[in-house]
Amino acid sequence: MPLIPDESLPYLENMIYLPMVLTILEKDRTIFEKGPFKLKRPYISMVEKAVKQAQKELKETHSYMKRHSMKVLRGEGDDMFTEYVFFHGGYEEHRRYLNVRLRNRVEELISIYFELVEKSC
Repeated sequence: MPLIPDESLPYLENMIYLPMVLTILEKDRTIFEKGPFKLKRPYISMVEKAVKQAQKELKETHSYMKRHSMKVLRGEGDDMFTEYVFFHGGYEEHRRYLNVRLRNRVEELISIYFELVEKSC
């Protein structure tokens, strides 16, 4: 029997991925602001809307985790893997994520946020 219920796992993983998404989007916004683009506003606007969507989702995740006494801590890491420690209902579970998987999932989430922005325009 798994220690962490299936319905809680996406929230725990959001606590890994969403801060990474926000960090990357903030860096991208800075690049657009300082870069040699002729028309910067459309790019900056798109990134800012994606940031707002990710922040909204992160806020919802924080509130879910607080209600369910959940927590995520980053553990040890190396060139191949990063370990995360999930706390839920008095249990502690260690999971190792392949760094390539982390990068690919963050890239996928950024694409999803950009698609949401595009649909809302």
